Formats: sequence, structure tokens, C-alpha cells
Amino acid sequence: MNKVIKWILIGGLGIVGLLIVILLVVPFFVDLNTYKPLMEEKVAAATGRTFQIGSDLKLSLFPWAGVSFSDLELGNPKGFEKPAFLKIKSFEVRVKLLPLLKKDIEVQKFIASGPQVTLIKHRDGRTNWQFSTPKAAPAAPAVKQKSPASAQPTVDQPLAELPIGKLVVGDFGIDQGAIVYIDEAAGTRREVTDFNLSLKNVSFDNPVQFKTSARLDNQPVALEGSVGPVGRDIGKGTIPIDISIQAFEELNVSLAGKVTNPAQNPKIELALAVKPFSAKAVMNRLGLGNTVQTADPDVLKTLSLTANLKADQTAATVSEGKLTLDATDMDFSLNASQFDRPKIAFTLDLNQIDVDRYLPPQSTARKTTSQPTPGGEKQPSPKAGQSSTPSAQKTIDYTALRQLVLDGKMKAGKIIVNKAAISDLQLTVKAQNGVFRLDPFSLNAYQGTIAGSGLFNVKGTVPSSSIDTQIRNLQVAPLLKDQMEKDILEGTTNAEIKLKMAGDDPNRIKRTLSGEGEIRLTDGAIVGVDLPNMVRNTKAAFGLAETSGEKPRTDFTELKIPFSAAKGVITTQQTSMSSPFLRLLAAGSADLVEETVDFRIEPKLVGTMKGQGDTTQYTGLVVPVLVSGSFSDPKFRPDLKSVAQQQLEEKVFENEKVKKLFEKEEVKPYEDTVKGLLKGVLNN
Repeated sequence: MNKVIKWILIGGLGIVGLLIVILLVVPFFVDLNTYKPLMEEKVAAATGRTFQIGSDLKLSLFPWAGVSFSDLELGNPKGFEKPAFLKIKSFEVRVKLLPLLKKDIEVQKFIASGPQVTLIKHRDGRTNWQFSTPKAAPAAPAVKQKSPASAQPTVDQPLAELPIGKLVVGDFGIDQGAIVYIDEAAGTRREVTDFNLSLKNVSFDNPVQFKTSARLDNQPVALEGSVGPVGRDIGKGTIPIDISIQAFEELNVSLAGKVTNPAQNPKIELALAVKPFSAKAVMNRLGLGNTVQTADPDVLKTLSLTANLKADQTAATVSEGKLTLDATDMDFSLNASQFDRPKIAFTLDLNQIDVDRYLPPQSTARKTTSQPTPGGEKQPSPKAGQSSTPSAQKTIDYTALRQLVLDGKMKAGKIIVNKAAISDLQLTVKAQNGVFRLDPFSLNAYQGTIAGSGLFNVKGTVPSSSIDTQIRNLQVAPLLKDQMEKDILEGTTNAEIKLKMAGDDPNRIKRTLSGEGEIRLTDGAIVGVDLPNMVRNTKAAFGLAETSGEKPRTDFTELKIPFSAAKGVITTQQTSMSSPFLRLLAAGSADLVEETVDFRIEPKLVGTMKGQGDTTQYTGLVVPVLVSGSFSDPKFRPDLKSVAQQQLEEKVFENEKVKKLFEKEEVKPYEDTVKGLLKGVLNN
């Protein structure tokens, strides 16, 4: 029995020895280059492209099974010129044979040198990375069989375990790689060159150390760190991640955390940190400096970000977010869930931001410029007071907003927008089923406060909105100077305003504006108009007499403007103004669509201005004022008919002789008729 075992062992060792000898000797007698033309022919037939390998194709079988070659080239499909789709300068892989018997993979070397991929997109949309599939003989129709329910794959089913006992890779690397993308339609070319990748300690049981670097359009990019261990059950368990990214000699980003069950129920927990860098310098390195221009050239020079990220298939959370942009510091958080019908909650708290610094330079928002026609000629912009036909607007799809559920809060210390400086901004926004509520909001501006609520409704095809605002102690003069660059009104403003409107373009919004309110200004002035002088001195007021050269103004103690709005027309019937020596009532309308005004001002002079050190008696004729024209160029003129009527009543109807005449019995029945005829002549 012992002899049998002995001879079996000897025979087995002999066979193994023979196999080793064969594996060692075969590569010396088998020249793979002999079979190279056949391999090239088969690959070319399968891909429909030219394929060739250099002359030094080598094979080794023991103790490492390996293959190496150089100068591999896979061409483009017909219609594409060189360079080739794929080139590899040299390649070598060596795998240990005996461990394979135990389902262990031990790779001594996997090195690819000089791989280059060239991706081309033609003007007609064809690409060189689409491979044609060789025509195959028609197969016999398969008999469909019902699979048991348990055979149907589900998301919760775990992946099959890899048939590998152990994985060890000694040296894995790619050096001097390149990817070139050419878009002929867009006329662009993007390149990734000098691509190098190195992996160390590749195994299931240890963290995989990696390091890669490249140049993106000749700008340096580097990535390094570690991932794992991944474990033997691929796709299960927790995988640590620690990655650092350096790019463009400016950007430095780190990600540290873990990924759990990436194959079945993936979850991530990461700490993101972006060290301070110059966004403007990055854009300049990418050739985007001229495409992003700002009013202030010194912005976008400091940007940093830190945040904690958590996400799974049902929700994502950003916590402890901190963003620094130049002089702006922002704390934020975000929670999103139910991605098919997004539910989002956020908080935002920033110290200050000057939005104007980041807007494009030489903004045309306040300039009236001529518009070129298709033929190249310029036509003047619509004049003030003339309505322009609204251009065809594309229908906006509000489906995404209707599905959004939103709950957010924002705070800001100081914001400058379009030269308007506001502070202590606080607002709460909630949205559900297409209805967005801004309730409440408050801010400080121009020594006063503004508070209220708003609503934006996109349930229907045409959005509607409303606003309810209270203004307290706001100084109107600096506001108008900042927003309109005009010096037309001064005073402390208090107001109650309720407005509704519909539409998503300015013209439609103005046409649908409705609501009511009251604006009250105290201790102010109307600049550019001398109403007291206008109503008592027609020649001086309307340019018929010499002027002093000083800018006229009308001081008042109170200006009260109750108003209503309908279809874009704002109407007031009881506007009143009080000044030390003048009282007036005004009535009329302002058309926001046509940008025109039509008002009549009824004055009444105070007898004296003793309180102002003036004892002059201001009595006699006062002239009502008609205001008409456009918003930008209003016209003031005396109401001469009213003056004539006033003179008629004072000089004729109030005359003692006329009164005695109408007291006579034979004339008295005709008193009303005569007066009516005289008034009718004047009114015409």
C-alpha cells in the first residue's frame, strides 16, 4: 500500500514537473508573431476598423503568465481621418499561475504606456466611438418559458460573490496617457494629456492607495488618496474614502467619509472641504476669463467651502455648510427627500453681499438704446408714453414648481442690489401644490422698514401673484436717486399697499395690476415744480416770465395719496397736499401700460405765512394745474377754462348789479338759463 502511494506521489510530481518544463520551454519555441496577422485580421473583421500590433509580441507562462506588446493601433471607421481611435505604445501584464488553482489572483505587473484615445464628432453628428455589430446568422426562435417569480431580479437581491479567494496587485500603472475630444460642429478641441495613474497595495483587505495626475487643456490636475478596504463581498459593507484633488494650481478639494452598501442600498457620508482659492484665476486658466466679466474686477478672488454631505436613495442632506465668497460669509443647510416630488427644506444666513459687484459691467438696464433690425438698421426704442406691442413669449412649463414642496428661511445682514442698500432681511418661504407663500418678510432700507407677505401661484397656466406691504419711515429721496437717478421727491414715507397681478412677463403684469393702498409723505418736497407760484402767478409758473435760475420746488408738510388700481391704471380721487401757504387736492390717473399721466390739481392759497416770517396777503386768483404726458417727461399747464369760469363767477355772477338784475320778476325765470349758456360757452 505504501508503495502505491509512493508511486502515485512520484508520478504526480513528475507530471507537475513536466508541466513546469513545458510552460518554461513553450514560450521559447512558440512565436506569437507568427499568429499576429491572423489576430489582426480577426479583430479588424469584428470591429470594422484597421488593427495592427508591433513586432515584439511576447508570451511567458511560468512562474508568471504574461503577455506584452507594443505599438497597438485601432483605427477609425470609414469617413474619419487620422489620428487613430486608439493607440498604445506598450503594454505588459503578468499573472501568477499556481494561485489561480485556489481562485487567488496575484498580478505582478499591469503596465500600459502611452495609451491615446481620440474621440471625433463630425458635423453631421456621426462619432468614431460607435462600433458596428457584425451581422450574425439568424437564430432559431427561442421558446419562451415563464420564469418563476423568484428568478426575477430585484433591487434588494445581493450581488453574487466573486469567484475569487484573494486579490493582490503588485504594480498597476498607466503612464503618459491622453484623451483628445474633437467636436467639428462646435469647432472645439479638448485634451487630457500626461495622464498617469498608479495603484498600490491593491487587495480586498487593505485600503487601495492611488495617485493620478494629468493636464486638462494644458492645466495641471491631480488626484490621490485611498479607498477601502472594499472587502470580499463586493458591493456590501462600508468602504472608507479619503480623496484629495488639486487642480489648475489653485483648487484644492478634499473628501473624507464612507460609502455603505454601494451595490444594494447605497449611502454616503462625506465631509467636503474646498480650501480658499481664486475662482477668477481658475477661469482664466480654463480660458473662460473673457466670458465671465464682472462690474468689479476684484471679485471672485476668494472662494472656500466646507459642508457635511449625507445621501441615500430617498434623501440627501447638507449640514454645517459654510461658504465664503470675497467679503461674504454664508452659513447654510439643505434637506431634500422624495425626489420624484421633491421636498426641500433649507436655511440660509449671510452677513453681507454686494450683488452689483458681480453683475456684468456697463449694464444697459438704465439705458435706452436703439435696437438693430434684421437688416442691420437701427430703430429707436419706444418713446416714453408709447406702449410697445408685447413680443411672443414662450410658454413656461411650471410642472416642476407645482411638484415642489418647499420650506425655507433666509437671513441677511446687508444686501446691495441695483444700488439699493437693504439690511436685516428676514423671510420665510413655503411652497406646496404650486403655491409659494412669502410670509412673513421684513427688511430695513433708507432709514425705514418694509414688511409684509406675498404669494406666487402657478397652479394654472398663467401664474398669479399678490403682495401686502407696510412701509414705515422710509426716506424716499435717496431711494429714487439710487433706482431712477432722479431728484423729484423728498420726504418720510409711510404706506399700506395691497396689489394683485397675473402673468410672467412685464407687459402682462402691468396690464393686470389691481389693488389699493395709501401712501403718506411728511416733511418733504416735490422737486422741479413750484406749485405755489404756479397757481398764483401764471406767467412765472409756465415759462412766460423771467426765472431766478434756482431749481423750483414745492415744500409740504404732508402729501397723502390714496389710490386704487385696475387693469394697470392707478387712479386717485382724494390726493391732498398741505404746505405752509398752500392746500391742494388732486385727482386723476397714471397708466402703467402706456406710461402716461393725467391729473388735475386744485389749489387753495393760505391767507398769510405769518408763521414763516411773511405777512404778505396771498389772495385773489389761483390757477388749477393740469398734469399730462409721459412718466419721463410730464407737462404742466394752467387750466385756463377753470380760470375763466372762476373769473366769470366772480366778475359777473357775483357782481351787485347783475344780482339786482336777476332779482327782477321779469328776469328771474331766466337766471339759470343765462348762467348755463355762459358756462357752456366757456367750457367749449
